[in-house]
This record gives sequence, structure tokens and C-alpha cells, in this order.
Amino acid sequence: MVRLPLTAAEVERGRRLGALLRRARGDRPMLDVALAARVSPETLRKIESGRVATPAFPTVAAIAGVLGLSLDAVWAEINATAHEPVPAGGHQRRAR
Repeated sequence: MVRLPLTAAEVERGRRLGALLRRARGDRPMLDVALAARVSPETLRKIESGRVATPAFPTVAAIAGVLGLSLDAVWAEINATAHEPVPAGGHQRRAR
């Protein structure tokens, strides 16, 4: 199977996902979060650094769950057109 190169948009979404997860993790050790999410610390490190721009959904869901992030907040963050970070608690104000 040949994997196509990532688009610029996919790379940017990966960068945003990594930044969100790093902010949400805060001072918690990477090892603790990775083990709680049942992923390797290296996988978490690669996602947080943007080196894995398109991680599997179950991986993202597990990490988000450990960090207390809603998947809606994760989706909103990585697909934001005008990048405004979602707070680490995972709540974002809705425009009225």
C-alpha cells in the first residue's frame, strides 16, 4: 500500500492537535498520560510534536479521554480556520 504525501492542511491539523494535547497535558508527565491512554510514550511524543499528523481515531480518543478533552473540542481546535486555541478544559464559547 502506497501512502500519499500529506497535504498542507493535514500537516497543519496535526500541528494543532499536538499543540492542544500538550496544553491539555500541562505539567502531567508524558509517561503517565501515555500509559493511562494505553499508547506508547513515543506515540504521544510524536503526536504532540506534529510528527504524526494523522493519528488513528481510537488513539486520539483515548488520549483526549485521559486529558478530559471532549472530542468536539478536539475537532473544533484542529479544524479552526482562524486559529484560536480551545482552553485545556475542552470548552469553547459558541458564537451567537
